[in-house]
Amino acid sequence: MKVFVTGATGFVGREMLLQLRSAGHSIRILARDGKSRRAHEVATRHDAEVHTGNILDRDGLDRGLTGVDAVIHLVGIIAEAGDKTFQNAHTFATENVVAATKKAGIRRLVHMSALGTRANAASRYHQSKWAAEEIVRHSGLDWTIFRPSIIYGPDDAFVNLFARIARISPVLPVIGQGRAKFQPVPVESVAACFVGALSVPGSIGKTFDVCGAETFELTEILDVILSVTGRRRLKLRIPLVLARCQAALLEFVFPRVFRKAPPLNRDQLIMLQEDNVGDAKPAIELFGIKPTSFREGIARYLRRNQDVI
Repeated sequence: MKVFVTGATGFVGREMLLQLRSAGHSIRILARDGKSRRAHEVATRHDAEVHTGNILDRDGLDRGLTGVDAVIHLVGIIAEAGDKTFQNAHTFATENVVAATKKAGIRRLVHMSALGTRANAASRYHQSKWAAEEIVRHSGLDWTIFRPSIIYGPDDAFVNLFARIARISPVLPVIGQGRAKFQPVPVESVAACFVGALSVPGSIGKTFDVCGAETFELTEILDVILSVTGRRRLKLRIPLVLARCQAALLEFVFPRVFRKAPPLNRDQLIMLQEDNVGDAKPAIELFGIKPTSFREGIARYLRRNQDVI
């Protein structure tokens, strides 16, 4: 099967390409700059074709889907900057992908959403993800939607962030009470679900939570990270009011001064205060996923990379 992948050069995308190739699929990836070093390295490593195009440009997508059998749509952002807004990256981009997929006569679409996505979501991130899901659900295609929890792995931006902070700081920040619950899931499991869905007809027309079998509060996640890296640090609780002020300032400064998304935004604060849990069983059973211990999972890469963390 020939598979077109958006978001292929990202953290999840690279693992997706690895598993697609292992499953015997041929690959075409979408790259905003097809001549960039990153796109070239990813394409070379996974023997993938590169289609240069912007996901916000429907005509460019149309040309990239010729001869394709299935589409995996992974594009997403966690912070906004410039034209990279939640509305553009999640909702409008999905609208374009669905339209191009239908125009090319392709039936199969596997879509990346996020755990916590719902119609009455408080965060704009989840609101835009819900709008994207609705576009997919009403597309008339043979669709499958996956909603991952926090995804961890060698290049993640969550576990590695706190590990780096612990390396240089005597304290770890905890925004609010840190009592919200999470079910971290390894990137390998997420990719296995997407790739598996291509050959499992029973996944068509269904939405799956993709989450770990273990549930942690944020403070407990930090404790596991510290234990694995052999460090002891104080956890400093930051009042929500103060965090919101800081996030608002970063949202104003970073796009204007540094031309990039801020490291913290108010949407993230909303989501950090909400439980992010789901039902892992349907995906585990249908795709044969073997649950992995969070501690064992992060130990595989944190211990190996302690010298650079």
